[in-house]
Amino acid sequence: MPSSEQLEIYKQHSAANDKYTYFLLAAVGAAIALTINQTQTAKLSFSQAPLGVAVLLWGLSFYLVCRLLSFVKATLHANGALLRVQDGEHPMAGRNAEAIGIASDVLREIIDKHSDRAAISAVWQFRCLVLGGVSYLTWHIYEMWLRT
Repeated sequence: MPSSEQLEIYKQHSAANDKYTYFLLAAVGAAIALTINQTQTAKLSFSQAPLGVAVLLWGLSFYLVCRLLSFVKATLHANGALLRVQDGEHPMAGRNAEAIGIASDVLREIIDKHSDRAAISAVWQFRCLVLGGVSYLTWHIYEMWLRT
C-alpha cells in the first residue's frame, strides 16, 4: 500500500500531466483557428501548400492527443480492475488464487499495451505539433518572400 506522501506525489504528477495534455490540445486548436482566420479571404494557391501541411499536422496532433487520452483512460480502468482482482473483490476471479494470478497477468499485459500506445501517441503528438509549427513558419516566410 503506498504511503500518503507517495499518493500525494502521484496525484500531483497526474494533475500536471492532465494540465500539459489539455494545454497541448488548446495549442493545437488555437493554431488551427489562427490559420483559418488568417486565410478567410485568401485564394487557394500553391504558395499555401506549407500552410495546408501545417493544418494537417496539427489535425493529426489533435487526433493523437485524443487517442492518448483514450489509452490513459483504458489504462486507469485496467489498473482499477487489477487492484480489485488483487484484493479478491473482482466478481470473475473472486478469492480463487489461480484465477487471481491469471487475471492479474492478463490485466498487467493490457496495462502495458495501453501504456506503450499512450507513450507512442504522446511522442508523435508533440512531433506533429512542432512539425506543424515549422511548416507554418515556412509558409509565413515564403509568403513574406513572395511579397518582396
